Amino acid sequence: MTISTNLTLRLGIEHPVMLAPMGFISGGALAAAVSAAGGLGIIGGGYADPDWLEREFAAAGNRPVGCGFITWALAQRAESLDLALSHDPAAIMLSFGDAAPFLPKIKRGGAFAICQVQTLAQARAVLAEGADIIVAQGTEAGGHSGTRSTLPLVPAVADMVASSARSVPVVAAGGITDGRGLAAALMLGADGVLMGTRFYVASESLASPGAKARVVDASGDDTLRTKVFDIARGYTWPAEYTGRAVRNRFSRAWHGREDALAQDEDERIRYAEAAVRGDADLAVVFAGEGIDLIHAVEPAARILDRVIREAETALAKLFSG
Repeated sequence: MTISTNLTLRLGIEHPVMLAPMGFISGGALAAAVSAAGGLGIIGGGYADPDWLEREFAAAGNRPVGCGFITWALAQRAESLDLALSHDPAAIMLSFGDAAPFLPKIKRGGAFAICQVQTLAQARAVLAEGADIIVAQGTEAGGHSGTRSTLPLVPAVADMVASSARSVPVVAAGGITDGRGLAAALMLGADGVLMGTRFYVASESLASPGAKARVVDASGDDTLRTKVFDIARGYTWPAEYTGRAVRNRFSRAWHGREDALAQDEDERIRYAEAAVRGDADLAVVFAGEGIDLIHAVEPAARILDRVIREAETALAKLFSG
């Protein structure tokens, strides 16, 4: 069975799977590996650091990859969009902020404009503004997200887009970790999936060995949504977005004491030192609720191949009866 959808046709890819642009994790090598395996790899441009972007685009080589930005951070470094577009990316993905000011430039640059949303209202807005692809992200996702769950949000967005008569692919994100999740997303009306946490532990990921081991060993029960890691790192995120991470010694000490942490400069310095060391017992390990299904660190191509085979098996069983 070949899984062909509006997403694969639009992007010209073999499999309806995109790599989530995890900041400082989805580097050029990982994005290139996902694209080489038939999906679309998206570099995690995150906070729009130009030096990081140049380095990771170089690491991607000649593979067709996209680049994702935290939209409110890109607004503070708008020149980074020009830098990304100079590398002729397949797509630019925007999340967590007003995408409208950037969409015309993305389209003029020849890239697909992917907008990630966390509510139905946001999906309506980006559809009207001209998004080429909409990612509906549930709160089960690792890293930053809103409060709506994947299971009800995805079909709501898919139905809204369908009623508009616009041929805009809808992509599901949040807690999707294996082929059963891909099959389920297709049944919900999505045209594909955006996967982050599953590729966090890919061999090509920029995550530290300790962080990857933490994801492999942990359960979804061990995750929480919190702001303490953003405070420690000095990032001022909009109030409606928290980050899902694996609980560790730092979150146990400071979750619920955010105001005190914001005033404790010494603790924030200790956190920064732990992050440089790759100490996963203190530094953040963003991960989604699907980590129960992750059992090993593997190359991205092997991960993607397994996800597709699992999805094909699940769909074949469903329709064989």
